[in-house]
Amino acid sequence: MKVLILGSGGREHAIAWKISQSPLLTSLFVAPGNAGTAQLGTNVELSVTDFPAIRDFVLGNGIDMVIVGPEVPLVAGIYDYFTADPKLKKIPLIGPSKLGASLEGSKKFANEFMVRHEIPTARYINVTLNTYQEGVEYLKTLEPPYVLKADGLAAGKGVLILDSLKEAEKELKEMLEGKFGEAGNNVVIEEFLPGIEVSIFVLTDGVSYLIFPEAKDYKRIGEGDTGLNTGGMGAISPVPFADKIFLRKVEEKIVKPTVEGLNKENIDYKGFIYIGLMNVLGNPYVVEYNVRMGDPEGEVVLPRISSDLLDLFVAVSRKKLKKKTLETDTRTVSTVMLVSDGYPGAYEKGKEISGLDDPGKSVIFHAGTKLTDGRVVTNGGRVLSVTSFGDDMTEALARTYVTADRIQFEGKYYRRDIGFDL
Repeated sequence: MKVLILGSGGREHAIAWKISQSPLLTSLFVAPGNAGTAQLGTNVELSVTDFPAIRDFVLGNGIDMVIVGPEVPLVAGIYDYFTADPKLKKIPLIGPSKLGASLEGSKKFANEFMVRHEIPTARYINVTLNTYQEGVEYLKTLEPPYVLKADGLAAGKGVLILDSLKEAEKELKEMLEGKFGEAGNNVVIEEFLPGIEVSIFVLTDGVSYLIFPEAKDYKRIGEGDTGLNTGGMGAISPVPFADKIFLRKVEEKIVKPTVEGLNKENIDYKGFIYIGLMNVLGNPYVVEYNVRMGDPEGEVVLPRISSDLLDLFVAVSRKKLKKKTLETDTRTVSTVMLVSDGYPGAYEKGKEISGLDDPGKSVIFHAGTKLTDGRVVTNGGRVLSVTSFGDDMTEALARTYVTADRIQFEGKYYRRDIGFDL
C-alpha cells in the first residue's frame, strides 16, 4: 500500500514509525512531515488544509490510504471533501466526517452530544457575548476553581482554570471579545471535576471499536504541574489507577454510548476518538473529546500496540473492525518532551540538535524539527519526544532521562518530574 500521513508532529512520526513495521506498506509519504519522518518515507511540502493540493498529490501518486494526524483538517472537513469527490471517494481516509469532528471542534456540540446519550460529564452552560451576564450569574453558583472553555479550536490554549471569581468574570469577557479569535465566540462554563485525569483512546469504524491502552499526559510547562498550559510535556502508559474495574466503567458508561450515539445520529466516523477523563472517586467523567490520536500520548500508546496498525486502519476503512483484536505490550512506556526555551510563549527556531545518533534504549520521535543542509534543527516549540520501555515506570523514566540528557540543542528544556503523581 502507498500511504500518505498528514501532519508534522510527534504523533505523526509515531504513526509513521508504527505503520512502517507493517508488511502491507510499500511506500510512505508524510505531508509536510519533519526530520524524523524523512527517515521513514518521503516528506511532501503540502499544507494539511490545502485540500486541492492534497487531492492532486493523492491522485497523481496512486495513494491507497490517507491518515490524518491533526485535528484542524478534520474540523475543516477533509473527510467530506474526499467523499464528495468522484475520484477521491474510493480512497480510504482515516478520520471522522466534519460533523464527527465537531466533538473536538465545538465544546458546545460535544456537551450536547453527551447529554443526549447520557454520558457522564460536568454540569455546564454555553455563553455568548449577549448572554455574558447569565454567565456571570452561573459562575456565582459554582465553587472554585472555575473552568472556561472556548467553544472552538484554540491550539490547545482555549481552556482556563481559575481560582478567583473576579478573574473568571474578567477572562470570560475577554474570551467572548476575541482573546482566542472566533474560537471564543461561544464559551462553555463548566463545573470543576476534582480528581485525577487519564486519557482513553478508541479506534472505531463507526459501529465496532477497539480500546487502545490508556495514558496520562502532563500539560503544564513547569514541574509540579505549574505554569502555562502546553500541548503536552510528557506521558505515561499504562496508568496505575486505571485498573480493570475503572476501565470496565469507562467502556460501559462512556465508550459504548459514544460509539452507539455516533451510529444513532448517522455521523460518519472512521478513526480515533480520544476521550479525556477525570477519575472522580473511582467513577469516570468526560472532560473532553478529541478526534485524533493524542500528542504526546501517541508516543507512549502506539509503541505498546503489538498488532499491525495499518491492518487495523484497513479494517476501519472497510467497516470490518469487529473481526480484529488488539494485542498490546504489558510493559510501561514513558515519554518526555524536549522543548524550545520560551515555549509555550515566543521561542527561536533553527537551533542545531546533536546526540540523535545514539538513542540508547529509547525511541526518539521528532515533533518540531527539520533538515537544513543535512543538519537536524529545531522548528517548533515542542522539538523531540524521547520514549522508552521499562518493566515498570521507574525503569522506563530512567531510560528516557538518560537519552534526554544526551541530546543537546541551545535552549533545551524538559520536565524532570513526569509521572511524579503516580
